[in-house]
Amino acid sequence: MSENIYKPGVHIGCAPKIGVCVMMEGIENNPPGAARVPPTTLIYLHGFASSPASAKAVEFQQRFAQRGLDLRVPDLNVPDFEHLTLTAVLARVAEEARAAAPGSIGLIGSSMGGLAALHFADRYRHAEAAQVTHLFLMAPALDFASNRAKALGERGLDTWRSSGYLTVHHHTYNETRRVHYGLYEDITRYDSFSVTLDTPMLIVHGVHDESVDHQQSVRFAEDRPNVDLKLVDSDHKLLDQTDVMWDWMQTFFGV
Repeated sequence: MSENIYKPGVHIGCAPKIGVCVMMEGIENNPPGAARVPPTTLIYLHGFASSPASAKAVEFQQRFAQRGLDLRVPDLNVPDFEHLTLTAVLARVAEEARAAAPGSIGLIGSSMGGLAALHFADRYRHAEAAQVTHLFLMAPALDFASNRAKALGERGLDTWRSSGYLTVHHHTYNETRRVHYGLYEDITRYDSFSVTLDTPMLIVHGVHDESVDHQQSVRFAEDRPNVDLKLVDSDHKLLDQTDVMWDWMQTFFGV
């Protein structure tokens, strides 16, 4: 895949109002590895400073429910938000997978939840993630540490390190909460771009994402034929893309 494969204004399998759509060269409108039947279990992983009450989680949970399917949405603020680590998040996802009914598992991840979905499928591939068959990632924070470093700058990162805590806005509580520096230390141990999986993945990323550069997804999708990357005319939240993402989900998960 290369950047000259996609052009603004070309809508391959896209809905109206989408300015850019990326398709892997030689791939038809259906994503690679689209399921013929729905996974036995669907799990939604929310993003950083979010919760199961996030707008997209609630909307997709309702949409799946209308199809008679249960979308599980675990709370990933573990062990609590202040002491959050990616390692703890992956353990929580493993716990959710163990509690699921026997059979295949489809993961949907948003932002840091997309990062968690990828590394859960990788790190737990011979354990709880062995049944994961599909990954649907929305604006995945594939390089979370780099995103934080860019947002904070060198001085801000030093302050976080020296004080031990960073104050951020938590969307669920609509107030500032602090998170320890251990999150940054832990997450730097995970390299998304070295992950090798054959699992079918569909990534949706907004070209106006102000939090996670969409080029991270472009870089990840390169030379990975199991990844279908769709760039859309939207921001990090992708709230104006839920209709088209639902269409893609239905095809991808065989709903």
